[in-house]
Amino acid sequence: MQTSEELKSIVREKYSKIAEQDIAVNQSSCCGAGGSSTEVYNIMTDDYTGLQGYAQEADLGLGCGLPTQFAKIQKGDTVIDLGSGAGNDCFVARHETGETGKVIGIDFTDAMIRKARANAEKLGYNNVEFRQGDIEEMPASDNAADVIVSNCVLNLVPNKQNVIKEIYRVLKPGGHFSISDIVLVGDLPKALQEDAEMYAGCVAGAIQKDEYLGYISEMGFENITVQKEKAIVIPNDILSKYLSSAEINAFNNGQTGIFSVTVFAQKPGKSVKIAVVTMDKLPANACAPGSGCC
Repeated sequence: MQTSEELKSIVREKYSKIAEQDIAVNQSSCCGAGGSSTEVYNIMTDDYTGLQGYAQEADLGLGCGLPTQFAKIQKGDTVIDLGSGAGNDCFVARHETGETGKVIGIDFTDAMIRKARANAEKLGYNNVEFRQGDIEEMPASDNAADVIVSNCVLNLVPNKQNVIKEIYRVLKPGGHFSISDIVLVGDLPKALQEDAEMYAGCVAGAIQKDEYLGYISEMGFENITVQKEKAIVIPNDILSKYLSSAEINAFNNGQTGIFSVTVFAQKPGKSVKIAVVTMDKLPANACAPGSGCC
């Protein structure tokens, strides 16, 4: 099995290519990174088109859920999207947080950052920014975000505990996250586990569901909730690259399950909102700062 840095390099290279390829290719493969399936349907993606703020040009078909739909974003919130790609979830989050809020997308792929920034400029969004960086060491201050979202990204990260630790650090007390990801119930066949292509395709990088939720609990998060769960079926024409016919039959009829889950959790503490009142909105009988009447 490759080292963490080798796996990161594979993911970076794959997703650089994905940034430039057609959405139809991404949607017919495992998170856009595996070989295209001839069975034409989206393996993992959910339909964003009904969500307000959706920007088609920013949707590369790489997700496995709709975390922003469940993220309970309020007007004025600061939202961080981990693995922001071309900006799709950031733009949906921007609709929810409004012009008074702020959305920060973090991605470690140059091509994705360029694409996302171009999309934001095209849409005229001045309160959405994209930062290049590794989500195991987020380019964000402590207690910076009200909400963190992510869509099918943690399964691509070798050290998931580091990311969960960083999420805890960056969230404000009382802040929360809603993250869609791929998890397992039962062990994958060895060929899938060991193949770097399948790692970049989300599946081989997934961990057991109980282990995933356990990491979140051990970090100290509260109110841990699985908001949505759906089974993922990998088409046989993709499996055939890794398994024999007999192994495919055993895999499809065994106890192993691959699932997309959307998980919510909250950092302990009380969220504090500070209202900013400008001079032109002061009541007529208010005491203006510096007037000496207070």
